[in-house]
Amino acid sequence: MNYKVDTQIFFKSLQKSICAALEAEDGLGKFEIHEWKRLGGGGGITAVLQDGAVIEKGGVNFSSVEGVLPAVVAKALRVESTHFFATGLSIVIHPNNPHVPIIHMNVRYFETSTNGRSEEQWFGGGIDLTPHYVDKEQAKFFHQHLKNTCDARGKEMYPEFKKLADEYFYIKHRDETRGVGGIFFDRMYASQKYNLHNRFEFIKSLGNSFAPIYTHLMSVNKNKSYTPEEKNWQLIRRGRYVEFNLVYDKGTKFGLDTDGRIESILMSLPKMASWPYDPQFEEGSKEKETLSLLKKGIDWLK
Repeated sequence: MNYKVDTQIFFKSLQKSICAALEAEDGLGKFEIHEWKRLGGGGGITAVLQDGAVIEKGGVNFSSVEGVLPAVVAKALRVESTHFFATGLSIVIHPNNPHVPIIHMNVRYFETSTNGRSEEQWFGGGIDLTPHYVDKEQAKFFHQHLKNTCDARGKEMYPEFKKLADEYFYIKHRDETRGVGGIFFDRMYASQKYNLHNRFEFIKSLGNSFAPIYTHLMSVNKNKSYTPEEKNWQLIRRGRYVEFNLVYDKGTKFGLDTDGRIESILMSLPKMASWPYDPQFEEGSKEKETLSLLKKGIDWLK
């Protein structure tokens, strides 16, 4: 199998199918498609939907970039290779209704080489859910789907990847998780137990799970009424999302360090967010309850 070719074919196909599913559930918005080229090698296809009936701003972005590996990236990856190839799909959806959660998914393939000789190959990615208001049943629905996807490839995957997600999707300066977590994994090499084919099949399964999961969450929440106060809370929660993506997110850093297309890199940010000074919320309020649930290690499947 030629992973450099086959992964690109899959991610492009996945981009089209997810865009179609999101458009169908939104009922109004349509994705604008922008193809772009990277000066150092490669490019991508950015698909963005704005001002839909359900989705205020969402992106489903394919990229395939290659070239000289910047020294700062080589140091971060702890490799001595001189060239890289990376392809994947990155998704972030910011809804209009504060009862519809924000969702993110990234699935990717990466390889390094020197003098044309392939040195390392791995898969990585993650998916996490960021509700503005945490609904425990919907968090359980989300995590059960992820567990089922993981269990089909290895029973140890979900608990390992869930713990990694709790650690990764964490806003240290706020002492808050970004949301209810999900799964996160990186540098999934071939091993004695799992070959690259198994890793790729897992990536496919995870990618194909996105549309059924999120269109369901859109469907059950999109027609719920909300107050101006709930909308203000949504803007504050979006602000936390912005903080994570600009301070901690590895994908954002990788895109900036490899001279990616800036509009595609910052697609993950919402159109509107808010940072009121030191907001306080009453004990027993839905806002206070959500804040109490933004913690590592919660078993959402109980």
